[in-house]
Amino acid sequence: MTELPILDLPAQESAEQQARILAQALPFLRRYAGATIVVKYGGHAMGDERLADMFGADIALLKQVGMNPVVVHGGGPQINDMLKRLAISSTFIDGLRVTDAAMVEVVEMVLAGTVNKQVAGLINRAGALAVGICGKDGGLIRARKLQRTVRDPDSRIERELDLGFVGEPVHVDVRVIHALTGAGLIPVIAPVGVGEDGQTYNINADTVAGAIAGALHAKRLLMLTDVPGVLDRDKKLIPELSVADVSARIADGTITGGMIPKVENCVDAVRRGVQGAVILDGRQPHACLLELFIEAGLGTLIVP
Repeated sequence: MTELPILDLPAQESAEQQARILAQALPFLRRYAGATIVVKYGGHAMGDERLADMFGADIALLKQVGMNPVVVHGGGPQINDMLKRLAISSTFIDGLRVTDAAMVEVVEMVLAGTVNKQVAGLINRAGALAVGICGKDGGLIRARKLQRTVRDPDSRIERELDLGFVGEPVHVDVRVIHALTGAGLIPVIAPVGVGEDGQTYNINADTVAGAIAGALHAKRLLMLTDVPGVLDRDKKLIPELSVADVSARIADGTITGGMIPKVENCVDAVRRGVQGAVILDGRQPHACLLELFIEAGLGTLIVP
């Protein structure tokens, strides 16, 4: 009679660890079964090949375990590279790229072309089926010119700021997204919209992700950034904030600078029906999985 092989200690410990991980993940798999998860992908994680491959595999896994991930991506560094190659200068005001007629063509080419297909390719190589589209496809994002006023610090006089063909979403038609997710596909969306007159607009990717998550009433909006989340005055992570907390933290100066528009996009999404929006560090390997499948989460969760 042949005895069954006995696992050596390291192998046995590894198997037990994997079993514990599966057991811990099961309640979260049930919680998010059939749920829509909108993920904004951008920042330095896009330029790291190892992190990019992990991101593609994680999004594919979310689909394979029964969720409906929707990816919205940025592409600022890639746009900068192309503008440099074409010898086109670029300026920013309050973090938004001033976009003239020549530049909006480059933005559309890079975002809706090169970057969009690269991100979809990451997911496809991981075994899922992703389709790259932009906000102009299927009338997904109807946009208008972004109106922004600034106040002169000396005279205190307000003036209208012209950012060119920078837009903001007016309406999100989710039919094309439902058609793709219903067919088992993962939409990968470039943040380009179209005006009523057919004009193309460059839109901030965070804004687009928030608008799409709100229109879909997503279970979660995951904003992958280059910081761990919202930090307090001691530079420690704040794990959870309510909409009211966000207003108070902005008012007292805890939330400042570039974090303000990020949290405001999350608040807007929550007010539109998203159950929770999370700002988290996209440079953390498997950031999406860690946020969704462990109790403590990874970043800052913003809830109603």
